[in-house]
Amino acid sequence: MSDIAQLSAVALAEAIRAGKISAVEAVEAALARIEAESRLNAFITVSAERAHQEARDADARLARGDTLGPLHGVPFSVKDLTSTEGVRTSFGSRLNPGFVPPSDAVAVARSRQAGAILIGKTTTPEFGHKPFTEGPFFGRTLNPWREDVTCGGSSGGAAVAVAARMGPLALGTDGGGSIRIPAACCGVVGLKPTLGAVPNLQPQDLFSANSYVGPMARNVADTRLLFDAIVGPDRGDPYGQAAPRQPARRALTKIGWLLACGNKVDPEVERVTTAAIGLAPQLGLDVEPVEIDFVALEEAFLVILRTTLAGRLGGMAEKSPQKFDPTLLATIDAGRRCSATDLVEAQNTRTAYFRKVQDLLEKVDAIASPTLSAPPLPVGIDPHAPITIAGREFSGIRGAWYPYTYPFNLTGHPALSLPCGLTRDGLPLGFQLVGRWHEDQLLLDLAEKFEVAIGFDARPPLPSGRREKALA
Repeated sequence: MSDIAQLSAVALAEAIRAGKISAVEAVEAALARIEAESRLNAFITVSAERAHQEARDADARLARGDTLGPLHGVPFSVKDLTSTEGVRTSFGSRLNPGFVPPSDAVAVARSRQAGAILIGKTTTPEFGHKPFTEGPFFGRTLNPWREDVTCGGSSGGAAVAVAARMGPLALGTDGGGSIRIPAACCGVVGLKPTLGAVPNLQPQDLFSANSYVGPMARNVADTRLLFDAIVGPDRGDPYGQAAPRQPARRALTKIGWLLACGNKVDPEVERVTTAAIGLAPQLGLDVEPVEIDFVALEEAFLVILRTTLAGRLGGMAEKSPQKFDPTLLATIDAGRRCSATDLVEAQNTRTAYFRKVQDLLEKVDAIASPTLSAPPLPVGIDPHAPITIAGREFSGIRGAWYPYTYPFNLTGHPALSLPCGLTRDGLPLGFQLVGRWHEDQLLLDLAEKFEVAIGFDARPPLPSGRREKALA
């Protein structure tokens, strides 16, 4: 059963369709891993009974010769910010921990229509408000590589689940790097798609959208498999009214290298990511250093983040402050202090940076950077306190630790984090690739080439402390 848990989604789907492995066995393998690694605290809700029933149904459809979807029988998890019909969605909060949505979010529905089997809801900080996966409702989610450092957030449970073989696929959400940050911290792949490519209808304000649903997996092929199942227009999404004309799969010739963007870079990050971009020539790519100050965008991003949370949760925070994570209360309070003028100026800045990134992507075919300025941070850090990166203190964690991620939430460009190696202390690091609007498939092609060239195939330590090579 443990061997099944280590299979990639592509290999598992093929084995199920060929009758070599049953969907029941695939689900049982994932559930066994969830139980065995329960100390990691990757799940808020495990839907074992429902998953077993759906697996039995899947095996019956195979036996009847029914038409099968590309994810037939493959277990997947969903971050607990995303609605799942019949399975509680707590938003990582004590406000309404037993809430059960009446319908699936679009990406969940499409995953299930493709044959995937939901095994549970993964942990998230309350309403996804910070880059660490911890909170009063469920506690702290642990990084499987080392438990004294963060697994990242806010899709930390999703990243831990796929890294620790609790199912090969996960749906995360990304409002400022929340897929890519934990992907980098846990040594997995995470894709934030182009704005509108994967409909996300849950935000109250769809027109100022900066929150995305996207796939997470252990390799690029599996990430593509889930992305292909969930991508496509929906009339409810103003940015996804119709399928865009797909760009030709053009040959890439030049990649922009953004080592720093107004921030300080940890020497280990610089060493490992510079080695990764150094592989570009053997992939037929010229590398051109590019410059843009993303740290200067931090204040605009914070205004948008804070006012969104204040508008959504401010009334409830006033009525029941004792039910909120103190760090979320601080974020809401900061949002209340922003003026309408602040918000308009922030949206104007968002537009200005969209144009800057568009200009960069006229000169190069894609942009590469570290995913994070430093390796996974120690647990217990206050996200509102000053932070030290490479010996220098900064006032804000976003501009200091993840200035590479949140800009693309505002500009809408697709961005992917790829594991690219380990620090000398054995912690995973991420390599971010960014493409032009609706060139998500081209971005996945590029990531797959770097994945092969980098050759990262390590897995987190087993409970015995030994490391093993991933089987797939």
